[in-house]
Amino acid sequence: MDSLELPLISVLMPCHNAAPYVGEAVASVLAQTYPHVQLVIVDDGSTDGSSEILQQLATAHPECITLVYQNRAGPWAARNHALARAHGQFIAFLDADDTWVPEALARLHAALDSARADIAWGGWQTTGAVATVPQPHLPPAADAAGALEHAFEHGTWPLNALLIHRPRLDALHGFSERLPTAMNFDLWLRLLAGAPVLASVPETLAQRRLYPRGDARIPQWQQVSDAVAVRRDFARRHPDAVAHYTPARLDELIYTPLLREAYRCHWRHDTESARRLFRRAFRQADWKAGDLKHLLASLLPATAYRMLADAVTGRRSTQTGR
Repeated sequence: MDSLELPLISVLMPCHNAAPYVGEAVASVLAQTYPHVQLVIVDDGSTDGSSEILQQLATAHPECITLVYQNRAGPWAARNHALARAHGQFIAFLDADDTWVPEALARLHAALDSARADIAWGGWQTTGAVATVPQPHLPPAADAAGALEHAFEHGTWPLNALLIHRPRLDALHGFSERLPTAMNFDLWLRLLAGAPVLASVPETLAQRRLYPRGDARIPQWQQVSDAVAVRRDFARRHPDAVAHYTPARLDELIYTPLLREAYRCHWRHDTESARRLFRRAFRQADWKAGDLKHLLASLLPATAYRMLADAVTGRRSTQTGR
């Protein structure tokens, strides 16, 4: 296909307080070898100088950057806002602290076009101060059913390695904003439930930056609870997609993360998250007798639970250090 005939790809980029990184993210979009790109950036109420950086970039590249402002509403609302301003036949996503290799969109579009697919997905790699897995994550060559099963059981693929035929997104009315920490997961499950044709690109196309986020970090209990709710709601709304699981296995997939993550939070001294997750696990997860002391302790008031947890973990730390 001649480059002049290639369809427009709209890239959606939410930005909230990403001043140290957003210039590099935008530069990686502008450096794409794919020739027809619209970058829609939504400044989600930034207060750290990001707004000024974005305004300079939009002024320097008016032919391809559309800059939109919104009061702080979160990345999923920002992506929906960006989608409403996007003109492309295909949609890609890049966060303001991530980057692409120059050939990312070209590789994704070529794979999608060759397979006449609805979604192309590529590989990604973590970088940054707190990245712990240096190996790239490459997509399996899976059909929609296999990808859906993998996503439901193990979690989702980052949006920054996807290219989606826009009608697929429009049919879902974009992102749900009901459970904000798991809307990537929610969208991916709903996309795959529609049995799209998938095309995989087994190359590292995106770098996902991980770094300490300070006090603004969303509590772990909320992240876990939102992911549980996404699985639960998906199973209720798409019973045919989970019909191959026994009821016991389905409950295990949905609710076991509550107990597993409660223990992780306990040993990380995140007592508020541990208490909340143990409480939910008491009601919903399949727990054993050995879990009971933690489950019952979680019923204590927050201050009493924190004192008890600190005493137990402190005593065990002392015994371990002897």
